[in-house]
Amino acid sequence: MEIYKDLSNPNSKEFEQLLNNQLSKIKLTEGTIVEGKINKITDKFVFLFIEGLKSEPVLDINELKSLGQESNLKVGGKISVLIEKIEDKNGEVIVSANKAQKIKGWDKLVEAYEKKEPIMGKIVSKCKGGCIVEHIETKSLMFLPGSQISDKPLKDISHLMNEPQKFALIKLDKVRGNACVSRREIISSFKKEDKAKIIEKYKVGDIIKNAEVKGYSSFGCFFNVNGELDVLVHLQEISYSRVNHPDEVFNIGEKHDLKVISVDKNKLQVGCSVKQLSPDPFEHIENYELNKIYKAKVVKIMDFGAFCELEPGLTTLLHSSELSWTKKNVSAKKMFKIGDEIDCVITEIDKEKRRVAISHKLTKENPFETFEKIYPVDTLVEGEVVNKNEYSLFIKIKDLDIDAFLHCNDLTYLNNGEEELQKYRIGDKVKVKVLEIKASENKVRVGLRQTQPDPFDWFKDKSVNQTITVKIISTDSKGLVVRPEGCEMDFVIKKSQIAINTADARPSRFTGGERIDCAISEIDLNKRKVSLSIKLLEEIEKKEALDKYGSEGSGKNLPFSSLSEDLKKKEDKKK
Repeated sequence: MEIYKDLSNPNSKEFEQLLNNQLSKIKLTEGTIVEGKINKITDKFVFLFIEGLKSEPVLDINELKSLGQESNLKVGGKISVLIEKIEDKNGEVIVSANKAQKIKGWDKLVEAYEKKEPIMGKIVSKCKGGCIVEHIETKSLMFLPGSQISDKPLKDISHLMNEPQKFALIKLDKVRGNACVSRREIISSFKKEDKAKIIEKYKVGDIIKNAEVKGYSSFGCFFNVNGELDVLVHLQEISYSRVNHPDEVFNIGEKHDLKVISVDKNKLQVGCSVKQLSPDPFEHIENYELNKIYKAKVVKIMDFGAFCELEPGLTTLLHSSELSWTKKNVSAKKMFKIGDEIDCVITEIDKEKRRVAISHKLTKENPFETFEKIYPVDTLVEGEVVNKNEYSLFIKIKDLDIDAFLHCNDLTYLNNGEEELQKYRIGDKVKVKVLEIKASENKVRVGLRQTQPDPFDWFKDKSVNQTITVKIISTDSKGLVVRPEGCEMDFVIKKSQIAINTADARPSRFTGGERIDCAISEIDLNKRKVSLSIKLLEEIEKKEALDKYGSEGSGKNLPFSSLSEDLKKKEDKKK
């Protein structure tokens, strides 16, 4: 190395000139792919010789192992690398075998895409929405959407994993370097010619026997014919009756006969019909009458009801609301099974919409009408609490499958209705009075307090301004809680109604238990409303005193602090 340190040495100058002449012949630029010759291999690194570079590039041996090139590593062998930097800040050359392989692989993918040629790959893993495919030749990774795996749904693709097979390139993103492939397109291309030959066998009017239900869509039902062809039965060709979705009529795996109604050789499609195999039942719909009982066969059970056949092809809807008079949200699955023949009443026939509606509950007597005959309004009946919520009880009337409604306000006259409600439990026996019957709405309302004497009747012979005696039950900042003598109900005398003088209108004047007089300030028997007032009684007595004692002196002994002033005002008015 000493010869290169002294640049003034003639030998050094000669070597420098030879080196520069050699490097000038080979011009390398960053971003190009070149072949590097392996000079040396260690446990961690591989040293390369690339003509035109001043130093030896170094590759991490793990990078080559990840690319599957470990078996090809030997001194004198060649590796393709991408020159990332000819000289970094440390004077070293930076190269990458991984990036070189990706670029070379991408170029081959672009070439295959432009020529519309299939490529060989293998499915190496699953991912969200599909699978990852590895290009066998270049090891490039591509995306295979789930919809492009096969031309038919596959529950298990384990047999396709890591198996070399052909794929079609359907999308390339040169900016992002992403590729999308399809296995389905390869399969379909092989089947296309075969499918054209199969379709030539069918013509309009042919009858296809035992086609199997394969799948549904919002616009129709797909059938498989002899394992060689899929045909579509449009929603309008399923039944003469109205069908909202194919699953209302068909189940996957069922077999049905079909009639060919269209053949499209360009699109390779065959259209079929189920309903055209039978006569149109609406041609003789006049044979059926409204509100008459008929036999119907249950053919399909849904969450919202059941579909029944009055005759083959004439399908009707039995809605869940028409199953029972008394049970709400009843399920058809609990009442019927497919194949059952049930009684029904036709409630609607719409020829334009080709719709027939039926009812099962109308074949039985309305229990609410029966209840109205046996227990008219104001009748006392016995029942059992079968349900309750935060504001009411439901009472089952004996011998009838009817739950009567009992609101908490109709439980008692004396206490708070919601508090009284808490005393009752499911299974309690009660005797109630029928308050209201709405047979058309399937409703019965009953009351418990109406079976007891009404304590409000105590006020029937009372009138406004009448004086009554009450007992103070309790006091608070808002007024007095009092109970009239001989009455079982409590009332509130508001703070503003305790006294004429504001200073005396204090609830704290009373401790509870006192008997005092007050006047009725308001009474409404219909609304069950009564207002009591001590202030009103004082005003009545004051007025009577003014009328009785006309002079100032005679009023000095009255217990009214303002009486003398009121008498003086009265004298002044007379003058």
